[in-house]
Formats: sequence, structure tokens, C-alpha cells
Amino acid sequence: MSAATPDPAKAFATAMASAAAEIEQALDALIPPPDGDEARLYEAMRYASMGGGKRLRGFLVLEGAAQFGVARDAALRVAAAIEMLHAYSLVHDDLPCMDDDDLRRGKPTVHRAFDEATAVLAGDALQTQAFLVLSEPDTHADPAVRAELCRALARAAGARGMCGGQMLDMLAEEAGRPLEEAEIGRLQLLKTGKLIEFSAEAGAILGKAPIQQRHALAAYGRDLGAAFQIADDVLDATASAEETGKRTGKDADAGKATLVGLLGLERARLQAERLAAQAQDHLDAFGETAAHLRALAGYTITRRS
Repeated sequence: MSAATPDPAKAFATAMASAAAEIEQALDALIPPPDGDEARLYEAMRYASMGGGKRLRGFLVLEGAAQFGVARDAALRVAAAIEMLHAYSLVHDDLPCMDDDDLRRGKPTVHRAFDEATAVLAGDALQTQAFLVLSEPDTHADPAVRAELCRALARAAGARGMCGGQMLDMLAEEAGRPLEEAEIGRLQLLKTGKLIEFSAEAGAILGKAPIQQRHALAAYGRDLGAAFQIADDVLDATASAEETGKRTGKDADAGKATLVGLLGLERARLQAERLAAQAQDHLDAFGETAAHLRALAGYTITRRS
């Protein structure tokens, strides 16, 4: 490749890294530094949400918003909010009553670094802070847009979304029976996919996009989320803790229902590739401005962390 020809892979990696740095700055501004009697809570919130992570969900918000000319500062607030909510879910997921993990992003989980009660409160506070940020006029001048962002995120994170998926995951472990492929798909759609779907759709909400374009981005996020979860399951089965920054092999140890366990590694990889390609197809109407979103679909199934 000549020096004059842009390298798409390098451009995508640069965009991801730049977005992660911007989101980190936004989180730093939106979660106050520790101060006063609540300092320990703020410290735990910042520990949970800052200093690591791919910021994939936040990147989705930024790239979706870019399709509609949304102001970067507004998109960054929404990106930070979804990262707060995602961080809350990880804090609670790592607790002994859930997945009982000691390592996250290469450092001790919040309940290990602080204590279980502080971890619960930090997760609760991150969740509420996310909705506070979305509801503020600085996020968007139109209150209807702010309300729609809050409604869509609540739907993605609640009993018919992430929390419901976690419940299904726990029930599957308790039942001790193998789940069918469709059951695993629904579990993963709720637990992981709904937040990724919202992240892809949020930029269209911010940009007051036509309904067809909003639906296209939501469909992209839905297929991307499914591919992402399968790739996560593959990593859990094949990668080291050093690569991923968290304990691996835990799904198999716990007898968790995954497509890797049901289909085997190769068929699961093929399924992830099919879903990633399907996600890219939803972006046809956006042209070259969606190049980073297309690249993200490929990155999702080839990453090693």
C-alpha cells in the first residue's frame, strides 16, 4: 500500500483509540472526583468506569451520531452515559451472588478493591448517573429527544433487556439442562445485545433521524451484539486471562449455556462471521460515512480481548 493510500485498518484503530480517550475525558467530567463524606462512593464509581475498556458501546454512539451531524459534545455525553450503565452491569455481574469474579480489565473487581456493599452502591449510583446525564439539557435542547433516550435505555437495560437476560442466565445454571440454540440466542440478545442495539441507535435518536435510518442502525446493533457475544464466548474458551484482562474458562466451569458449548468452536465462529456480515449489510444506506461501523463488525469477531 502506497504512502498516499489510507490504511482502513489503521484509520479504524486510530478512531477507536481517539474515541476511547474522549469518552474517558467525558467520564472524568461527569463523575465528580472523590470529595466530602461520599468520597468512597465516588472513588468506587470512578474505579469501575474509568481507566480501561474498549469503549465499544460509546464508540457506537459516536459513530452513529456522526451519520447525522450531531454535535460531538452531545454525542460524548450519551457515550459516557452508556459506558456508566455498562460499568454498573459489570460491577454487579462480578459480585459473589452473580458470577463471583475477582478480575476485570486486568485489575481487581470493585467488590475486591473496596467491599461488596460499596460495589452494590457504586453500581446503583452509576446507573442513576447515566440517566441523569441523558436527562440534562446539555445532552440535547429538545426534551422529547432526552425523554426518548431515557426510555430507550431503560427498555434496553431492564427486565425485558439486560436484567432479564441475566435472570435467564442464572435460571439456566440452576436448571442444569442444556439450552436449545434459540434459547441461548434470546438469553444473549437480552443480556448483551439490547445495550449494544441501543448504543447503535442512540446517535439516530440524537439526530432526529428518519425512522428507516433509525431502524437500520438498530438492526445493525442487534446483529453486532449477537456476533459480539459469540466472540466473547469463543474468547472465554480460547484466550488467556492475560489477553482478556479477566478470568477465562469460567463459562465451561460453571456449565453456562453458550453457542460455543452447543455448536463447538468452529461452528460458533462461522455463526459470528455470518452475523457480522449481516450487520454490515444494514449499513448500505449510509455509504462511506459508515466505514468505521463496518470495520467494527469485523473487529468484533477477530479481537483477542
